[in-house]
Amino acid sequence: MDAAEAEKKQVGRTFRWPWFLVAVIVYLGIIQGVGQLTGVDTSSDSQFPTTESLVRNALIPIGISIVFVAALVTWLGWWGEVLRYRAPVRRWVRWVPISMLLAALVGMNYGHLGDQSASLVGCLLLLGLFVGVGEELMFRGIGVHVFKRAGFSEGKVALWSSVIFGLAHVSNAIGQGAQAIIQALVVCTSGYFFYLCLRVGGVILLPMLVHGLWDTSLFSSMIGTEPVAYPGLVLIIVLQVALIIVLARRRRRIAPASPQSTGRPTLPTPQSP
Repeated sequence: MDAAEAEKKQVGRTFRWPWFLVAVIVYLGIIQGVGQLTGVDTSSDSQFPTTESLVRNALIPIGISIVFVAALVTWLGWWGEVLRYRAPVRRWVRWVPISMLLAALVGMNYGHLGDQSASLVGCLLLLGLFVGVGEELMFRGIGVHVFKRAGFSEGKVALWSSVIFGLAHVSNAIGQGAQAIIQALVVCTSGYFFYLCLRVGGVILLPMLVHGLWDTSLFSSMIGTEPVAYPGLVLIIVLQVALIIVLARRRRRIAPASPQSTGRPTLPTPQSP
């Protein structure tokens, strides 16, 4: 089946990758623009010293961006595809989401969270949920399927959706300066991990869960009027590096082996009478 025939069988509207880039820019513009309008000056070393700052600087703009992404998926008619993804992987790849979930749970700064108000901790959990839903819908939902529909191989789908995911975080330079460039490089690798979570689970809910819990763990030491350094963060950093090394070495052993490569005989195709 050639690309033209495949495109005819696709459900929903056609959405080329240049338009996806436009959608990403609008998505980021909503987050940054609404953040500027509703945000409050914290004047603190903490990004979210109070419940109000977390709500106004993060939850409101990210919540509106989720509405935009959900509306875009609805307009495209892609919900069936976005919610499910069929690209099998070998069993060992399951350790990517498992290890990320374990590291996020162990690396959570429970002591620091216990010193914060219930409303601030509750909003932090909601922030993790919002980030997981919004970013996964945009980049592993729309983004992955844009490149898949364009006929890209799984390797290129993973590459470009992850690169764009990382570059999108350069927008944080508005508030963080050059540090956002380093963050973007790190986030590129995280984007690839979340892509593998999508393939392992076959549904977008798994990368949403992993992403949300991962970010919640990272932010668990940064909320409140006195953010603290936490040794548990080292575990997340070590895992990030370990996954990069393992996946770089085993990148050709992610997809299940074909019958030709394993030497197994293929069954003959039944012939019509």
